[in-house]
Amino acid sequence: MKGLNLPRTLMGTMANKNMKQQVMNGIRDKVLTLDTMNQSVKNIEYAVRGPILLRAMELERELQQGVKKPFTEIIRANIGDAQAMGQKPITFMRQVLALCQYPDLLSSPSFPEDAKKRAMRILQACGGHSSGSYSASAGIQTIRENVARYIEHRDRGIASDPENIFLSTGASSAIMAVLNLLVSGKGKNRTGVMIPIPQYPLYSATLAEFDAVQINYCLNEEHQWGLDVAELQRALGQAKAHCQPRVLCVINPGNPTGQVLSRENIEAVIRFAYEEHLFLMADEVYQDNIYAEASQFHSFKKVLMEMGPPYAQQLELASFHSCSKGYMGECGFRGGYTEVVNMDPAVKQQMLKFQSVRLCPPVPGQILIDIVTNPPQPGEPSYQQFQQEKKAVLAGLAEKAQLTEKILNKQPGIQCNPVQGAMYSFPRIQLPPKALQRAKELGQPADMFFCKQLLEETGICVVPGSGFGQKEGTYHFRMTILPPLEKLKILLEKLSQFYAKFTQEYS
Repeated sequence: MKGLNLPRTLMGTMANKNMKQQVMNGIRDKVLTLDTMNQSVKNIEYAVRGPILLRAMELERELQQGVKKPFTEIIRANIGDAQAMGQKPITFMRQVLALCQYPDLLSSPSFPEDAKKRAMRILQACGGHSSGSYSASAGIQTIRENVARYIEHRDRGIASDPENIFLSTGASSAIMAVLNLLVSGKGKNRTGVMIPIPQYPLYSATLAEFDAVQINYCLNEEHQWGLDVAELQRALGQAKAHCQPRVLCVINPGNPTGQVLSRENIEAVIRFAYEEHLFLMADEVYQDNIYAEASQFHSFKKVLMEMGPPYAQQLELASFHSCSKGYMGECGFRGGYTEVVNMDPAVKQQMLKFQSVRLCPPVPGQILIDIVTNPPQPGEPSYQQFQQEKKAVLAGLAEKAQLTEKILNKQPGIQCNPVQGAMYSFPRIQLPPKALQRAKELGQPADMFFCKQLLEETGICVVPGSGFGQKEGTYHFRMTILPPLEKLKILLEKLSQFYAKFTQEYS
């Protein structure tokens, strides 16, 4: 049949017969394969739960099966999951949540009256007075109102409109929703999104999923991971040749870098975004986590409003918060919110429509956001205990931030900037040439090779800096400061000892 010019109908008939024969033989191609799947999803990478964690989980199973290892446990310092690291939940938060989930407890004398009042108020706002019902797509109205009051109090009287508040499934889903609204265009008109390097991999993963252009601007490691406007201008200027820059993302306090932006720095960023006509996204989920004495959290919303016209009236801003971080550590309940400022009202309606497709954020997460933004007040039965627990968590994190910097900087070859805020350190490590060569032979980034060896020999699970982005020729890892103090000391000492052994072995 070779060389014959067969009619298309005949060729189609033959193809159908071949397909039917394959089906009869029990052989046929799968509809969904790596080649036919959405390639944007295939391009997603998320280092925090990447190959290092997968190997750590394998090692945990092997330990449980009695396999001998040079360590007795896996210490997961890869992710900011406070309660997985032993942090106890804040009592009042769990009391209100329990009362909402099982209202029969409202008659129990074991619960304080202020917890009962909050639970009853929340249940009154739920459909059928049940937290198991769907809420409005933007969240329960009374909780949105409490979020707005919280923002006003935080920002010392600057107004916040509940209609600009969207509750969300953690901050992550809100960030993805806003980016989804912003991404458009093809070719050179594709949306460009400026993100810090190092960055939290949610951003690079989301941009890969949405097929947007990632524009990297580098934080200045030599100046405690500072954000330089000159670097923003460099990155923007280079990007304009191949995309349409529309968005600037800022993480403050920083993840993975732990820096806290000064007010002057924030003002400079706002001016830059305004002058370049960029939509500003402020990831502020670590706003309660400030440790350095000279550092203070300033919200982008507050600074923007205090700068006055034209910035306050025209710059478009979305800021994000969560109950997963701070002193709360309620990661699994997935509670968060975004506040939008100066957003086109028609676009805000589109955002609500987009939210409605997903029905509503998890109601337990909304309840926890309500407690974060409306905690016990002076004179209420739970106030003293709540404040004691909150202060103890934050004081403990501050102590661990200082300890991490101190111990890591004792080791020659490791350089750790001060952990001013958030809950991570991002130390820089010098790696010897033989280690770089071995990593190249294995087809791995050099810091991935280091972190894998660290895991296999010590059971310590950290994330290579290459998963967050870093300047070429530099190597880092990210670790949390969340383990209990005594375990953190052991972790840091073992890590320092391993580094010394590793560098000697590959020198």
